[in-house]
Amino acid sequence: MRNSGFRWIIIVLMLLLDLYVFQAVKLVSHDLSQKGKLIVYVIYWTISVAAAGLLALLPYISYDSWPRAVRSYLFATIVGLFFAKIIAVVFFLVDDIRRLIQWASTKLFFQNTEGETIGNERISRSVFLSWVGLIAGGGLFSTLVYGFSNKYNYHIKKIKLGFDNLPEAFKGLKIVHISDIHSGSFTDKKSVEKGIDLIIKHSPDVVLFTGDLVNDRATEMQEYMDVFSRIKAPLGVYSTFGNHDYGDYVRWDSRQDKAANLEQLKRVHEELGWRLLMNEHVVLERSNQQISILGIENWSAKGSFPKYGKMEQAYQGAENYPFKILMSHDPSHWEAEVIPKYPDVDLMLSGHTHGMQFGVEIPGFKWSPVQYVYKQWAGLYESGTQKLYVNRGFGFIGYPGRVGILPEITVIELA
Repeated sequence: MRNSGFRWIIIVLMLLLDLYVFQAVKLVSHDLSQKGKLIVYVIYWTISVAAAGLLALLPYISYDSWPRAVRSYLFATIVGLFFAKIIAVVFFLVDDIRRLIQWASTKLFFQNTEGETIGNERISRSVFLSWVGLIAGGGLFSTLVYGFSNKYNYHIKKIKLGFDNLPEAFKGLKIVHISDIHSGSFTDKKSVEKGIDLIIKHSPDVVLFTGDLVNDRATEMQEYMDVFSRIKAPLGVYSTFGNHDYGDYVRWDSRQDKAANLEQLKRVHEELGWRLLMNEHVVLERSNQQISILGIENWSAKGSFPKYGKMEQAYQGAENYPFKILMSHDPSHWEAEVIPKYPDVDLMLSGHTHGMQFGVEIPGFKWSPVQYVYKQWAGLYESGTQKLYVNRGFGFIGYPGRVGILPEITVIELA
């Protein structure tokens, strides 16, 4: 990143945004005393220059050696400020376009017309939209800061799913579904333990984990082996790989190092007592009746994510069982391959999206920016007799928080 032109493009863009937003700051602080204006200006530019300066200095200050929590919060704060200013600028642009149109029409049609007052109140619409923009941007930033407190606020989602072809012995089977642990992002072991306590409290018959145990490296799990090894179930704990588990997002010294990391991560699953399914299936048996659980490596219909999964390999032999559960990390796999080619897969479990860790969920309404990329992004989806459940993620990555979309432990009862 030392010679990254992209980094400098971002820095320049940030400074241009700062200059543009500062015009609104000057406008709304117009009535302050000189001392008051100076205080506002100094605070504004101190924060703005510090953010841009930190990005400029990243390659030279051993940033990677800083404590993980410091790096995580600092990065999130800078990104939060950037997006808050983007939101504010939308309102400023609306006002500038309005004023440009007003100026042009005045020059052409209404010479000497005063257009910057409303009635007798003499309230400048420029000031109004400047305030709205600053409040909107500040509101977004405040919300993101508040979200820091939600990253370990584990939420239990209980759902009962009925299937006509489910063998009688498996009616009432309790599945705990978790996904996207991202252990490399954790900074509070005791809080993570509380999430594991919730899993254990629900006494699942089987636990299914649908990928992204780490951010990049198998060593990220070292501190948390004793925590996650506590997850047990009578019928077993089964797991798959997600896109982050392959180490594709970090620069390795050699291909051998990357391959060794993957093998080490496989051993981590084994040491946890989890049965890692790599394009294969297992059979669960109860009272002489059987169902199959298929697990594939990451398979995405999105071009930016890998297709390591081999569904045909996992499915071979599973067609002999009356009920099938598929664990596949990326929900785009469902419509792209599962529905058209494997109509007898009854239930698919996924994660990956995290609900973008940002959105709104209230009874009857669910929204997140991630829905413009993923059609199925959180909760239950159905197509004919087939069902897909997308877990919102146990952990977090990038932004160390959750706004509206809380970390999830799913408790599924089959009926």
